Amino acid sequence: MAMKIRLARAGSKKRPFYRIVAADSRMPRDGRFIEKLGTYNPLLPKDSEDRVKMDMERIQHWLDKGALPTDRIARMLEAAGTRSKAERNNPQKGTPGKKAQERAEEKAAKAAEASEAPAEAAES
Repeated sequence: MAMKIRLARAGSKKRPFYRIVAADSRMPRDGRFIEKLGTYNPLLPKDSEDRVKMDMERIQHWLDKGALPTDRIARMLEAAGTRSKAERNNPQKGTPGKKAQERAEEKAAKAAEASEAPAEAAES
C-alpha cells in the first residue's frame, strides 16, 4: 500500500481548514484515511502556534514505515526542524508566459526603432 502524509480539506466555503492525515495514495483527497496526525489552519497568522499542530511522534512513525509526505507537508516538517531542507528546482518559476514575452519583444523592437530615428536624422 502506497502511503502518503497529506492534507485533507475540511471547513466551509472560503474558510479552509485542513487535517494532516496518513492515507493510502489511491484514496480521494477528502476521503478515507488511516490516521489523523494534526491540523493546519491557514486563516491564522503565520506566527500563531495554533496554525500548524502536528503529532511528531506519529508522523515519524509513518515516515519510518515508508509514508511519503506531500510537498506542503514536507515544508511544514522542514519548518518544524524534523526534516532536512531539500533543495527545490523549478526553472520555469521566474520566466514570464508567452504573451508577456511577446509584449516584451514588441516593446524592445519599438525602443530600437525609436533610438534609430534620431541617429538617422543626425546623419542627414
